Amino acid sequence: MYFLEVKDVVKQYANHRALNKVSIRVPRGKIFGLLGPNGAGKTTLIRIINRITAPDSGETLIDGRQSQPSDIYRIGYLPEERGLYKKMKVGEQAIYLAQLKGLTATEARRRLTIWFDKFGIMQWWNKKLEELSKGMQQKVQFIVTIVHEPELLIFDEPFSGFDPVNTEQLKKEILELKDLGRTIIFSTHNMASVEEICDDIALINKSEVVLSGHVDEVRNRFKSNTFNVNVLNDRFMVSPDIYTVISEIPGANHTLNVRIRKEKEISNSELLNILTKQHEIFSFTEELPSMNEVFLKVVADVPVN
Repeated sequence: MYFLEVKDVVKQYANHRALNKVSIRVPRGKIFGLLGPNGAGKTTLIRIINRITAPDSGETLIDGRQSQPSDIYRIGYLPEERGLYKKMKVGEQAIYLAQLKGLTATEARRRLTIWFDKFGIMQWWNKKLEELSKGMQQKVQFIVTIVHEPELLIFDEPFSGFDPVNTEQLKKEILELKDLGRTIIFSTHNMASVEEICDDIALINKSEVVLSGHVDEVRNRFKSNTFNVNVLNDRFMVSPDIYTVISEIPGANHTLNVRIRKEKEISNSELLNILTKQHEIFSFTEELPSMNEVFLKVVADVPVN
């Protein structure tokens, strides 16, 4: 079920403990959000998964067994700090980097040509990287990351430097890779993207995992029992033992949009039943906090509205 498991990993640098007994489990064929503020330990964890550095203790399992040096060929890593050679021609270095991941030069050229055409950058094949815009460079780096068709993809801030159009294109490609069965670790500060594409998340803060789970389950965990109700525009009944009214705003077609917060012991069904007896209801939805609100609550103890 889990393609990757990290168990009780510890990493110490001089007087700084970068990771303190960190454990995550990444389901096969899913997109896993690795979240946290700057300096939390995310990059250190990614480097350990990539075997760039080793943990002081703990273990990394791939397919249920200890990670091995050969596993680097099963991983594609797009780092936040890009690493292409500015003076080298784009196509030439793309072929070189693909060969480092085990492809022959002929197969690398064939696959790269397909991806360059798909991203509309074939005309840049013989240009030096420094001649490309930042967004174009990002596309090249993305292609180099995935061209050897790795089972595990690690994207660290993949949308950095992209305009909205190219961001949407990259999201589409990432979701298609998931549909092909790839397992993806997605590290970002953009919580809206997390809600859009991630299945599960782990939030690291101060070197420890402080929150994990399925995105919907995590959002439900932090809900504030707040509902938005659209009713026929008459006087909204007040029931202080059942709910309190937060706001009332006139809506379209003689309706009233009301935001209420129910008492915890009242079930959603009971609340809806009571409201139905009092009003003609056109819509009834529970508010769930955004992942951004959850992030701020956990990291900075900012209350969820």
